[in-house]
Amino acid sequence: MKKSLLFFALAVGSYGTIHAQTTTSSVTGIVKQSTGQTTTGATIKITHQSSGATFSGSADSNGRFNIANLQEGGPYKIEVTYIGQKPVVYDNVFLKAGEALQLDPVFAESSETNLGEVVVVGRGLIDIAEDRKTPIAVSTISKQIIEEKVGAMDITASMVNTPGVYVSGQSKGFGESSMTTRGFDQSNTAFLLNGQPINGMDNGRVFWSNWSGLSDIASLVQIQRGLGSSKLAISSVGGTINFVTKSTDMQQGGFVKTTIGNDMFVKSTIAYNTGLMKSGFAVSAMVTGWQGNGYMKGTEGAGQNYFLSVGYKVNEKHNLNLMVTGAPQWHNQGFTSELSNFLRDGRKFNANVEMINGVERNVRKNYYHKPVANLNWDWTIDDKSSLSTVVYASVASGGGQSKRTEKVNPTPFLASQVNNHQWFGVVSNYNRKLNDYLNFNVGFDLRDYKGEHYIQVTDKLGQESISHEKNVNYGIMTTSNTYSTSPWKSFGDKPKTGQDRLGWDYEQMIRYAGLFGQLEFAKDGFTAFFQGSLSGQQNSRQDYFLYKLGEGKSKDVNNLGYNVKGGASYTLGNHTIFGNAGYYSRQPYQNNIFMNYMNDVNPYAVNEKILGLEAGYKFASEYFDVSVNAYRTTWADRTTGSSFTAAQKEVDKYGIDKVQVGSLIYNTNYGVKQDHQGVELELLARPFRGFELKGFASLGKWEYDGDAITIVRNENREVLETTTRDLTGVKVGDASQTSWGLGAKYKVLKGLSVDADYRRYEDLYSSLPANRPTMKLPNYDLLDAGVSYKVVLSDKNAISFRVNMNNVLDKLYISEATTNVESKGNATYWKGIDTSNKVLMGWGRTWNASVKFTF
Repeated sequence: MKKSLLFFALAVGSYGTIHAQTTTSSVTGIVKQSTGQTTTGATIKITHQSSGATFSGSADSNGRFNIANLQEGGPYKIEVTYIGQKPVVYDNVFLKAGEALQLDPVFAESSETNLGEVVVVGRGLIDIAEDRKTPIAVSTISKQIIEEKVGAMDITASMVNTPGVYVSGQSKGFGESSMTTRGFDQSNTAFLLNGQPINGMDNGRVFWSNWSGLSDIASLVQIQRGLGSSKLAISSVGGTINFVTKSTDMQQGGFVKTTIGNDMFVKSTIAYNTGLMKSGFAVSAMVTGWQGNGYMKGTEGAGQNYFLSVGYKVNEKHNLNLMVTGAPQWHNQGFTSELSNFLRDGRKFNANVEMINGVERNVRKNYYHKPVANLNWDWTIDDKSSLSTVVYASVASGGGQSKRTEKVNPTPFLASQVNNHQWFGVVSNYNRKLNDYLNFNVGFDLRDYKGEHYIQVTDKLGQESISHEKNVNYGIMTTSNTYSTSPWKSFGDKPKTGQDRLGWDYEQMIRYAGLFGQLEFAKDGFTAFFQGSLSGQQNSRQDYFLYKLGEGKSKDVNNLGYNVKGGASYTLGNHTIFGNAGYYSRQPYQNNIFMNYMNDVNPYAVNEKILGLEAGYKFASEYFDVSVNAYRTTWADRTTGSSFTAAQKEVDKYGIDKVQVGSLIYNTNYGVKQDHQGVELELLARPFRGFELKGFASLGKWEYDGDAITIVRNENREVLETTTRDLTGVKVGDASQTSWGLGAKYKVLKGLSVDADYRRYEDLYSSLPANRPTMKLPNYDLLDAGVSYKVVLSDKNAISFRVNMNNVLDKLYISEATTNVESKGNATYWKGIDTSNKVLMGWGRTWNASVKFTF
């Protein structure tokens, strides 16, 4: 009897166990490209549409995935995503108990980037907006668009068809473009490379000539306007621009590509990927060489790009990836000039081109080499937590050459302002899924920066030697040495501290530490997040020029900064509404801390205060996507600046011993308050197969408010003039406050497509001059067009062609201005602008064409 009861109990228990096991389900499958190749590293996210509970996993090296322990029933939403690809989405999926649902998602569009498929590393560090459930105002630019649209231009060319973004300065030379986001310039927009900050630590600026290789290695660019989704202690108020580069490719193959363009531009690239080897290693490498004459007269340039990525899969929990990239280059420069010069000599006029010793040459040249290396470590701790860490280093050397004279040596010579630096940092982020509804992040950001600044002779222009007023330790000195402007030689060919360092000689030291955290809730279509960060920054400088040896070290200036932001959203079907708010207290840049580039602390350099508010609506469907965003950003205690080349009237005003014709004059405005508000629209329609219609619009009202102190300096950083003025109601310049555009792409037949983009810019103003309000510039519009053709030769081989034409109608327009001349009775005008104003003309009609063979 006892044995019978025991057998019965075991049978019942076994039945209960079997029954419990069969109440759960799983989703399995293989992720592929349209070419049939499997996709490594794709993310599979499964969301229970009623409870909001989420489950996720990733495809292995064979493209396979298996997500188990799912409850039966539904409805579930299954999203398969991969950086740079359009997601594959399954809606209203129901699961049966004990069964495995087989899905084999295929990405509709094949990869069009330079190095093949991306294996995403540092996922916890790269703040892609889709990783946070609460929406923001965002535009994502795919790898295909980058390759098609950039051609012979900077990577900023891929962003021009985006609301709130204005790009100018392209005609100045290779890598000389600049961009603003919602009216805030590059120094006040955060740029991240795979989660690594790349804004200059001394002044926040980004020089695209140092990053010319981005267009070759970028998988995507994501423009997060306004508060953004970055967890770092950075002021992403204008916006956060995320560049996600190639990581190591796990599939064998490569490509060769050649691009040609106007003004003798030629660019050649070769790349190869070993694929994942039995050892667990994989290597991707790329080398590019380019040269061209430039659009403006005398703006020749040449350079190389290199990229190496080595990945190692330690085991299922640990992945390592080492990336090294750089873009050594040199290019001659153009600047703003009086409008009358462009109207007389054409828009390619360049005031920097002069006759020197019977030879016509450009006296201004930029050369730089900035290698960047980072090591990513991704650790999947368990199914609920992970840690991502990147350790990075950047060691840069180079400078900008210009014509110079000395008081004791009035004969002109060429010299470069050198800007070398060493920058090391580490960023780490821990992610923990607390439960089905709560997700938590915490991390830190450490940076150490040392910049070296001095002037060195690069060309004596026929003189035997150069005499100059050296620092207080040496008095008047004479040098006969010159130094190279080659970006490859700049690391070794430089003067030691002593008589060969002219003008100034100082070092900047910056140390930074930040803590950040985020908590996000998501359930039943409702999401909310709160985010905060605290940072400390220490600034000091060592001056070897103005102070006696041993006395040139400044005191340490310590500033504490912080930011808090939060938001919420609600999704019902295809509709989403959201709102975000944030407040920042940001430390001033070092260039604004020390007065007149001495060790005296600037009393105007206080923390900048920023308040950002934004709200939005998104609608997404099979045929139509639209987003509308409204924002208001108030920025107090700002520092702004601009520069222009001096004419004879500036020499007459300030004196020949302070300013020469063609030298730069800098305006810096302290205590500035700005108020930016506006509305943005972005839409995408797919009315029928093979046709896309895109549109964007941005309507802004950006104004200064209150008093500001303006200091005018010459190239030697000597103060020429200091004024206080009321800026209330003055329009913010350097960007179009009203812009809109339309674009269309049509696939004529298999492999052949045509596209065109139209843009209109209105309410554009000059940068803020020293003693006048900003000046309104004429409206203008542009039309770009392109053709793509791809022939698939086999499963692995293809050849593709691309032709672009920009400014098809050859419109003559002013892209930026730096002055607002008070017109006299005998003034001449062009479209209402006094022709004595300093302006920069935009590019005329340009073109480029490329051919690429993939193997």
